[in-house]
Amino acid sequence: MENTALLKAIIDNAIDGIITINDRGIIESINPSACKLFQRSPGEVIGENISILMPSPDREQHDSYIGRYQRTGERHIIGIGREVAGLKKDGSVFPFRLAVSEVQFSGRKIYTGFIHDLTREKAAEDQLKEYAAHLEELVEERTLSLKESMYELLMAKEEVSQSLEKEKELGQLKSRFVSMASHEFRTPLSSIQLSAVLIEKYAQEFNSPNISKHIAKIKMSVGNLTSILNDFLSLERLEAGKIEPVFEPFDLVKFAEEITEEMQLVAKQNQNIIYQHTGIVSAFNTDQSLLRNCIINLISNAIKYSGENTFIEFNTEITGKKLTVVVKDNGIGIPDTDQKHLFEAFFRAHNTGNIPGTGLGLNIVARYVRLLGGDIKFESKVNQGTLFTLSFPQS
Repeated sequence: MENTALLKAIIDNAIDGIITINDRGIIESINPSACKLFQRSPGEVIGENISILMPSPDREQHDSYIGRYQRTGERHIIGIGREVAGLKKDGSVFPFRLAVSEVQFSGRKIYTGFIHDLTREKAAEDQLKEYAAHLEELVEERTLSLKESMYELLMAKEEVSQSLEKEKELGQLKSRFVSMASHEFRTPLSSIQLSAVLIEKYAQEFNSPNISKHIAKIKMSVGNLTSILNDFLSLERLEAGKIEPVFEPFDLVKFAEEITEEMQLVAKQNQNIIYQHTGIVSAFNTDQSLLRNCIINLISNAIKYSGENTFIEFNTEITGKKLTVVVKDNGIGIPDTDQKHLFEAFFRAHNTGNIPGTGLGLNIVARYVRLLGGDIKFESKVNQGTLFTLSFPQS
């Protein structure tokens, strides 16, 4: 009796549902967990066919399952287990895991079904499937977005390639135009310059100040045009990467004195260029042509932006392995608001007025200085002049 009571207590308190039926499918016992799952009381199901706890089509076919097993001995659930659906009293269907065992008792067959509710597991599985489906949608969306981005990137790349090709063609056209213009303009300019010199010579016997005045204007205009051509040609060569410094030793003092004499010839009336070299060392190693261009450009600006009866200081100094070049004037100066743009191509300070210029000179100077591994600095105040300092290392 004690064992029977223990067994009953175990069955009544089991978490899973337990139902027993006879060989005709009639329910003989049901534990509380099974009653709770199916929303039935023991009185409602005991003595009834087990099929009342099944939804269609299992309800209609259950008896044939038992009959086939009894005839053939072929097992589909007994001793195997499977997932099936149960029918609650309210008509709702729930999934559960069914394991059936066969017991011989008092000369007859008893079938015991162990029922494990799968509702939570199935809900979690459905949620996981939903998450997976959502993730697939997101992946598909991202993939589509990525494909669109890749297509846009390829189109942009194609546009950039076409733009670069057009820019290359334009660059080649510009280079050819600059070279052609330089050649075509230089020839008539040289003729004009020569004619002006000859006219000046032939007109000496007339001693006419008006003739001398106009000849001077012609020479100045030719000089301005030549300077503009030189600026454009230098810029084109820089842009094309055609300028490579050639470093070689030379006498700096002799070099600077020649520049001073040359620039004095184009200075304004009573403008004096004062050259001074500090120290006893005069030999230096760098590219003379580029250095000459830098100095001439700075002195030309000093002449251009300073008035008559002024001094332009031109100083050089070699200390150790460093060359310092200083060009100082007392001209119109550079406004504070313009100074940050001073070395930009085609930029001109707003106080230059009608003074001719392309705005390329200082840009070219700065680029030449960089090619020589040097540095350029300046100080300037409006109407108090400008001081440029170039520093170069010994090469």
